[in-house]
Amino acid sequence: MNHATPRPARRVAARLRRTAAGTVARLAGSRSSARATTAPRGTTAARAGTALLALALLATACSGGDGGGSGGGPDQQGTEYKTGTLRVLASSELADMGPVLDEAAKATGVTVRPTYAGTLDAVERIASGEADKGFDAVWLSSNDYLRLRPDTAKKITNETPIMTSPVALGVRPATVARLGWDPAKVTWSQLHRAVADGRLTYGMTDPKRSNSGFSALVSVASGLSGAQSALTGADVRKAAPKLKEFFTGQKLTSGSSGWLATAYTRRTDVDALVNYESVLLSAPEKLTVIRPSDGVVTADYPLTLLTSARPEAKEAAARLTTYLRTPGAQRRITETTLRRPVVAGVRPASALARDPRRELPFPGSRAVADGLLDAYDNTLRRPSRTVYVLDTSGSMGGERLDRLKSALAELTSDFRDREEVTLMPFGSSVKQGEVRTRTVDPASPKAALDAIRDDAGKLSASGGTAIYSSLQEAYRFLGKAPNGKAPSDTFTSVVLMTDGENTDGNPASAFDTFYRSLPAAQQRTPVFPVLFGDSDRGELDHIAGLTGGKLFDATQGSLDGAFEEIRGYQ
Repeated sequence: MNHATPRPARRVAARLRRTAAGTVARLAGSRSSARATTAPRGTTAARAGTALLALALLATACSGGDGGGSGGGPDQQGTEYKTGTLRVLASSELADMGPVLDEAAKATGVTVRPTYAGTLDAVERIASGEADKGFDAVWLSSNDYLRLRPDTAKKITNETPIMTSPVALGVRPATVARLGWDPAKVTWSQLHRAVADGRLTYGMTDPKRSNSGFSALVSVASGLSGAQSALTGADVRKAAPKLKEFFTGQKLTSGSSGWLATAYTRRTDVDALVNYESVLLSAPEKLTVIRPSDGVVTADYPLTLLTSARPEAKEAAARLTTYLRTPGAQRRITETTLRRPVVAGVRPASALARDPRRELPFPGSRAVADGLLDAYDNTLRRPSRTVYVLDTSGSMGGERLDRLKSALAELTSDFRDREEVTLMPFGSSVKQGEVRTRTVDPASPKAALDAIRDDAGKLSASGGTAIYSSLQEAYRFLGKAPNGKAPSDTFTSVVLMTDGENTDGNPASAFDTFYRSLPAAQQRTPVFPVLFGDSDRGELDHIAGLTGGKLFDATQGSLDGAFEEIRGYQ
């Protein structure tokens, strides 16, 4: 890729800088999963050289000292340690364990106080020492990230698997019938051939922000490379042509399994979802779940103590894990969550197939994982095409505009090769003379990234607030072919940032009419509004709902944090 420092590592460092600035509150919400086994496995975020240095510096800057977690004072969520309460940093999809944990509290006297976060973000908090301050344990879908990182592996102890769920495909029954498949016998090679022939399309979560996405990426790479042991760089290179073909079929991307499932119901052009079996079986639409017969990657959800936990917290965790692995609790887990039991003799829920699957190998080193992620972002997946519709009205003057410029400058570390980025500032109307479009050239990415930073620095505040007219201009722009390609060859999206209500241009009703008149393909472009300043939540919620987007709240975290979170959906 011609990058002196691996781009995933630079992105991790940038995300940690944002976390250190106070963006943790907005991070809960991405769903993620992976499998922990006895052999070390791959990490989903590249953690080499520069990133490790950044982590060390941030751990010092954020902790103000040793960062121990046993002081008994308020943690970052304003809570204190209490006897009988286990403070757990947990993968967000574990919210469905609520009924089981309520029963566990009655049986053991241990109350779990979860703080939900995406797996990758949780790992960063552990690495930086931040988790030590307010948590006793972590409960991620996998500890694979932690094991491959010396700076995090030493911070955890007593890992106890609680349940499992493999990566699978959920396919519309009509598609399975059209392809003539027996769901129990489909292989990764068959899936690849169907995609390459244009007969199968799918959606999956972003591997950088969701462990289910990374596990899906590893599953495809392992399945198509034929690797029999830990995935190597040579395996990835061997599979690259087939991987490139496979990812031409990805029509949906997301930072959240929940949003992905919702978006899928709107998209009649998408045949399948790649996610964890439990997620697919719980989807709003009935899907035929296919676990490829030649192997899967599986999450085992280990409840894991932090080494900084006080003795009484460790004792409480022991009581809790002992209970959760009893036959009765295991039966309750599988029936409630549609995950698989880990205790012998307990039958999986009736919806779960019984035939076994080989476990596919994970990357054997952090470098292989880094290379796979970099290849996905910059070579394998279809490129992104995004219009940032930016409120630069008079009310944005001063500190608010400074925050916007700073957030955009930070965001440049996240832009991928081949990505087209348009800044479309508006006041009383779109400021046409200031609209700028840059495409990141893989041969020289720095030129475009520097230009975007320069464009952001020149933004100025003036005029009223024409939200809906400006959104219409964004859709018109995206309707044009990018660099000679069909718009369908890219992941397109609109990001709307405004600090106020609509005061100029078209009203909401006119935008609604405009949007519904667009061709079906253009209606698939979502708007991701960012709540900021005095903007109207109702207005922005309506825009997100109409277009199939999602509202992000910068009033609870930070503007750069909201922009960064949206990256998982682009």
